[in-house]
Amino acid sequence: MTQQGVRWGADQVLALAPDDASRNAGSKLGVAGRWSEAGSSDEGTVWGLCKGSGSRPYHTVVDIADAAGPAYKCSCPSRKFPCKHALGLLLLWAAGEDAVPPGSAPHWAEQWTAGRRRRAADKRAAGASGAGSGATDPEAARRRAERRAERITAGATELEQRLADLLRGGLAAAEQAGYGLWEETAARMVDAQAPGLAARVRELGAIPSSGPGWPVRLLEECALLHLLDQGWLRRERLPESLAATVRSRIGLPGSADGPPARDRWLVLAQYDTADAKLTTRRIWLHGAGSGRTVLLLSYGAAGRAPELALPVGLVLDAEVAAYPGAGQLRAALGERFAAPEPSRIRPPGVTTAQAAARYGEALRDDPWLESVPVTLEEVIPVPDGDSWQLADAGSDSALPLTPLSLGRPGLWRLVALSGGAPVTVFGECGHRGFTPLTAWPRTEGPAVALC
Repeated sequence: MTQQGVRWGADQVLALAPDDASRNAGSKLGVAGRWSEAGSSDEGTVWGLCKGSGSRPYHTVVDIADAAGPAYKCSCPSRKFPCKHALGLLLLWAAGEDAVPPGSAPHWAEQWTAGRRRRAADKRAAGASGAGSGATDPEAARRRAERRAERITAGATELEQRLADLLRGGLAAAEQAGYGLWEETAARMVDAQAPGLAARVRELGAIPSSGPGWPVRLLEECALLHLLDQGWLRRERLPESLAATVRSRIGLPGSADGPPARDRWLVLAQYDTADAKLTTRRIWLHGAGSGRTVLLLSYGAAGRAPELALPVGLVLDAEVAAYPGAGQLRAALGERFAAPEPSRIRPPGVTTAQAAARYGEALRDDPWLESVPVTLEEVIPVPDGDSWQLADAGSDSALPLTPLSLGRPGLWRLVALSGGAPVTVFGECGHRGFTPLTAWPRTEGPAVALC
């Protein structure tokens, strides 16, 4: 596995930052004056000593050939991964061989890298052994699944009654009831082991008094929740693919059971969302040969970044396996056959009208789908009153940007990249509009992460 000569760009490094503060601090450390004894090896290790406030420099090492994405080790006390020193070292490495020349790793860096690679190999071997041992009791697993299904059925039945009571009393009563009623109902769904239903109930509670037209939005979301309830209660009558989608939306865990598909996968986007308990990382991949777009999900405890990290714009030769469900794009990353490397590959694009049509078609397989991944070709970001939209360069159609994207600095990076000229933009297209995640200039140029 050779890394020499395959160096990432600054945008690809900064896409790994866990937050804006780390991104800014790492950028300040990506200069040669702060580092000594920096180097990189053919095996994918980058190391260096960074001068800090104390008398001893921080020892920083990054394994960029790790199977789950870059791995980091630093002697600083930071609990962020990567820390600002790891980001600064990678930025220095991305600048070229003059700053971080090739060489042999020092003992402290080699020892850490060899140890973690050995543990990863042992873990894979143990996993392969356990998969064939049949240690899990299938009868006990079946009984647990049946008990959980009974609890979910009871919860869905209770939720149907509560929705009926809401509609019978009128939506105006929802504004007077306050959020407590919804939180109590969500807690009941948690007790029923249906986290998907609980999450949707909490979203309902945020709609009353949320602005003009909230009763219409509340009615729409109630209808979707009712549809999900009914899908669960009548799941035996559904086609298996749709039943799998219902189980996923309810919150039942699943596993990737599709055949492994090997391709050269372009990393389209990576971004995190977080709540009080969990950080979820979403990574979109595009298969250069198959044309498929798949979603990888990775999780970390609250306040900690997930382990899987794939910089935007890199291509990895790997296998992925699909999860079950109609229209589901989630996949699991399998064996990787080479280290990620930069690429000029771009996914094929569509017009804004075609993107909206694609979302409409996807709703037939998954009525609860928030958005679909889409690459827009030849679009220009233009202001639209207090908002923005992406307008087709060759027609009069456009897609509005989602309210979420308007407050992100990525919007201004997109505007600056375009400069009034057409660009290619990858993002998520749904009922709230389009969320841009990555962009490419009209001429040759690397991907620019917008999130």
